[in-house]
Amino acid sequence: MTEYFLHLAIISCLYIILALSLNLIIGYCGQVSLGHAAFYGLGAYSSALVAIHWHFPFLLALLTAMIVAALFGLSLGIPTLRLKDDYLAIVTLGFGVIIDLVLLNLDITGGPDGITRIPAPTMFDLNFRLKGWYLMLVVLAVALTLLFIHRLVNSRHGRALKAIRDHEITANVMGINTAAYKIAIFALSAGLAGLAGSLYAHYITFINPESFGLHTSILILTMVVLGGMGSILGSVLGACILTALPEMLRRFADYQDLAYGGLLIVMLIWRPQGLLGGGKLSRKFILPGRKNDN
Repeated sequence: MTEYFLHLAIISCLYIILALSLNLIIGYCGQVSLGHAAFYGLGAYSSALVAIHWHFPFLLALLTAMIVAALFGLSLGIPTLRLKDDYLAIVTLGFGVIIDLVLLNLDITGGPDGITRIPAPTMFDLNFRLKGWYLMLVVLAVALTLLFIHRLVNSRHGRALKAIRDHEITANVMGINTAAYKIAIFALSAGLAGLAGSLYAHYITFINPESFGLHTSILILTMVVLGGMGSILGSVLGACILTALPEMLRRFADYQDLAYGGLLIVMLIWRPQGLLGGGKLSRKFILPGRKNDN
């Protein structure tokens, strides 16, 4: 039973990193992304491949995963600069589908069978095959991610992001380089998702494309919406709740996507700001035609 709860805690930490990274795009920059699991998968596969074929040590493999995911985030951010709302959502959704198909069909990724025998991390002679030690590792990763994002969103760069989120044209007139910020936040968010992917690959020691498809993207998005867009603690809360929920619905595995979708609809209707989010941001996304009603 202890091993089971340690496993849930580790997975919760990974989803916290993913929710925080997506919240940078949606909650703080005001962009829409429906393909976040693609960066998660790119990080996992990159880390696994360099560790297996080139025998990279864990920290170097993790750094490689973050760089690869960030580069793909950069490559997605540049051509989508002029896209907003529904159009950006469609493009990011398509990007996620493309990456999923690439992972499914390349020989180097193992195709649908995935990659096995991924080495567990080894650092300072510590055995991270033990769940207790691995939990300490991912908790450290979460703590560093929280610290970094907290410092970022409370800096002048964070205020610039919020200005772009609230009104991009005004932010541009005020001298904020909106294009640079939007590209940078896509790359940064993707890099953090790559971090989670690397930690996941070396924890499970087996990956396949099924873990990084649309289902996972929707799950991460639901975590952000449930906790509250633009709320750091909301992302943590949403990730913890939706990590525990599948365990509660284990007997109804075929209906989990229905449960996520229903929860997302209920939240968007009855509390679009999420559990810990503010109302202003929710109106930007959910009720764009009614901003001036009050």
